[in-house]
Amino acid sequence: QVDAVRVYVNSSSENLQYPILFVVRQQKGVLSWQVPLIFRGLYQRTYNYQEVSRTLCPSEPTPETRPSDQIIFVDVASMAPFNIAYELLVTRLENFQLETNKAFNFTASPSQPQYFLYKFPQDVDSVIINVVSDAAYPCSVVSVQDIVCPVYDLDHNVEFNGVYQSMTKQAAITVQRKDFPGEQFFVVFVIKPEDYACGGSVPSSIHGNVNRTWNLQRTKNLQVTIVPSIKKSVYVQAMFFSFLSFLSFYLGSVVVAFVHYIRVQRKASAGRLSPEHGSGMMTSSHPISASTPEGSSYGAIDESSSSGGHQLSSPERRPPAGSDTDSSVEEESDFDTMPEIDSDKNIIRTKVFLYLSDLSRKDRRIVSKKYKIYFWNIITIAVFYALPVIQLVITYQTVVNVTGNQDICYYNFLCAHPLGVLSAFNNILSNVGHMMLGFLFLLIVLRRDILHRRAMEMKDIYTLDYGIPKHFGLFYAMGIALMMEGVLSACYHVCPNYSNFQFDTSFMYMIAGLCMLKLYQTRHPDINASAYSAYASFAVVISLAVLGVVFGKNDMWFWVIFSMIHVLASLALSTQIYYMGRFKIDGPDSDLGIFRRAVMVLYTDCIQQCSRPMYMDRMVLLIVGNVVNWSFAIFGLLYRPRDFASYILGIFICNLLLYLAFYIIMKLRSSEKLLPIPMFCIVATAVVWAAALYFFFQTLSSWEETPAESREKNRPCILLGFFDDHDVWHFLSAAALFFSFLVLLTLDDDLDTVRRDKIPVF
Repeated sequence: QVDAVRVYVNSSSENLQYPILFVVRQQKGVLSWQVPLIFRGLYQRTYNYQEVSRTLCPSEPTPETRPSDQIIFVDVASMAPFNIAYELLVTRLENFQLETNKAFNFTASPSQPQYFLYKFPQDVDSVIINVVSDAAYPCSVVSVQDIVCPVYDLDHNVEFNGVYQSMTKQAAITVQRKDFPGEQFFVVFVIKPEDYACGGSVPSSIHGNVNRTWNLQRTKNLQVTIVPSIKKSVYVQAMFFSFLSFLSFYLGSVVVAFVHYIRVQRKASAGRLSPEHGSGMMTSSHPISASTPEGSSYGAIDESSSSGGHQLSSPERRPPAGSDTDSSVEEESDFDTMPEIDSDKNIIRTKVFLYLSDLSRKDRRIVSKKYKIYFWNIITIAVFYALPVIQLVITYQTVVNVTGNQDICYYNFLCAHPLGVLSAFNNILSNVGHMMLGFLFLLIVLRRDILHRRAMEMKDIYTLDYGIPKHFGLFYAMGIALMMEGVLSACYHVCPNYSNFQFDTSFMYMIAGLCMLKLYQTRHPDINASAYSAYASFAVVISLAVLGVVFGKNDMWFWVIFSMIHVLASLALSTQIYYMGRFKIDGPDSDLGIFRRAVMVLYTDCIQQCSRPMYMDRMVLLIVGNVVNWSFAIFGLLYRPRDFASYILGIFICNLLLYLAFYIIMKLRSSEKLLPIPMFCIVATAVVWAAALYFFFQTLSSWEETPAESREKNRPCILLGFFDDHDVWHFLSAAALFFSFLVLLTLDDDLDTVRRDKIPVF
């Protein structure tokens, strides 16, 4: 048991010109202070304390002294030309050494800091120091320092040594035995003279009562409890749990693929595989049709087709089989490859009843190449984005480890398990699901792509003229985006803070945008956005997100501009969707002619169309979509939410869910059916997303507040003693995104044996 001595001094003098100087000389150090003790705050404000109490650094016993003996000298001096009364009291601390799993209560103030000793038990390698207080203020600092004298226990020097956190009601510091060769450390508690560092009020000016004495006006009752942290075996269990949980998805995918393979082989061997009984999952299972003409058009329809209209031009010539990837025709071009003239496109795309054959008339190879650009561009973006991100977060973690300032990163300190140089390994490990399931989705898409290529090489008529055109570029991009979301989320959680929040959200925007593009491309393969314009739009969104976090808290002008951009973008996109990209304001060359034409278009296409719209289904979707988006804009303008990044993400997700619901409803209205696998994926998506969002809204920290205020939200681990609520959100959101991707991949498998001139467009 280590004994410590505490020196208490008090003086009634408020004369700052002639303070009393106290110097305490010990075996291995000197400690000095003055009374009145002066603390400086913001704007050079001063706070004077006439009562000071300091704990002396405990000295180790020597052969010349008994274990309980401590020899100290206290020198008292003043330059005052008159006598000054003071009080000096030296006491022995009975409870200087903290015990494991035993709470200890005490009181501290700016001029009367406290610190205590803790020694690691033999079987404990890591402990968590939990500090709580009933009152948020005054603001305090908790520090862990090595056994070195002097101990830095005042506001102006507590940050000079060790690890420290600011605190209002709660603080938690994880300490490892390996960081302290002596297997013991001091826990220091300092009360700050002002509260602005913890989110309290900020002094308005430099004026004030500079001679005002504070003394006991800023005392704080604290309770400290030191509990053992998890053992190394828990780390191993958590890693096994994380990898095995998502490896089960690989096993399930293999089982599903094997079952479908067996079913298709049985049907093929029985001779029952026909357009009426074909499998929606295996596009290569259709019989080879030798009657397919070599020059048949990709997506061509019969003259007598019920999709309406006459053939507007001669059919396009298909290249020989095997030239899918080596033809120069595949080079990306901004020119329209439809053989029809521009007016023909107006005739086709503005028909009242559109069928898939009307919007799949372009050369398959060029359209496929166009969508593959999404894949190659997102890989390029990912590499250039991830490398500086990784370098930056490594720097952040290094700064935290070197300076000991744990206010830099916004962890859940009650469930932050370090490993190596990483302070919160559990938050990083929980992102493994995004990477593993993203890679699994790429394998599933690759399998479908290979089967489709084989069918194309065999000139399978059901692959050429039946079902949804197979373009896998956007699916590949979605898989890469899911993997990168895991990588960048892990990077963000290395040191989550205000400066790197966009790492965690950038690819979320891209995933939501790519899903909407894929859903639209399914039945509009010829008129979807190019990869360049899509990624440029994502870049604008990410830029707005950054500006919103910087300016969106207090600046009304930003919300006005953003709401206007949001509403105008919604109207412009709605117009393009309603008219299938064929809306133009053409008129005389003069400006007045353009305005007259705009007024005419507004009257005929808006006022008249709203009463009796030509495309009723599209009009209903766009009206609901605009109501939702305008509601978001009004909400943002009125309430100005502080979490702007999540606000934008909410806009994306609501639009995606709205479009997906519309798509499924229209699919069922068109007498199409949902096969068991997409039905299972839809149900799984809804269930897993509901569970994931529950854990997402369990806020455990917030970089929108001060570090001390953020720590008030910290909670203990809930899974295996290793993962917290946000880690469970990572697990569930990865699974939910994976099932969401499978919904988009399998939703129209029932149409693989349906002619394209029978598939409606909506």
